[in-house]
This record gives sequence, structure tokens and C-alpha cells, in this order.
Amino acid sequence: MNASELRSQVLTILGDIAPEADLSCIAPDKSLRDQIDIDSMDLLNFVIALHERLHVDIPEADYPQLATLDGCLRYLSAAIPMSG
Repeated sequence: MNASELRSQVLTILGDIAPEADLSCIAPDKSLRDQIDIDSMDLLNFVIALHERLHVDIPEADYPQLATLDGCLRYLSAAIPMSG
């Protein structure tokens, strides 16, 4: 998986969690919760979906690293073997 594919996967998962959100307007360095109005249950569902689709274990202590799109991509890039 490359960085573009990873970003696409993350945005797809976010779209599944918050279908009303305009994902094209997400600022990569701003809180996802604030931008797409997700609550703590939505965040948990997001983490579960990341785990299921990307086969990445995300301990609860690491959830704050997933607060922004950039943070999420950084965290997942370190956990998933990346290609080109």
C-alpha cells in the first residue's frame, strides 16, 4: 500500500462513519472530530474499521494520535508496510 492508497482508505472509512461529511474539505491538521462532527462512539467505530480493513492493532492509548488526518496517516504509515 502506498501513501495515496492509505489516505483513500482512511477517507473511505471516515465516509462510512460520517456519510453526511464533505470529506473533500477536511483540513489535514485539524481535529477530525471537530470537522466532521463525530462523537466518541463514532471514533471507536472508526478505530475498529481501521483495524478490520488495514489489519492494524491500535491500542486505546494511541487514539489521540488519530485525532487529525495527518496524525492518522502518520500513525498508520508506521504500522503498515508501505510501498512506493
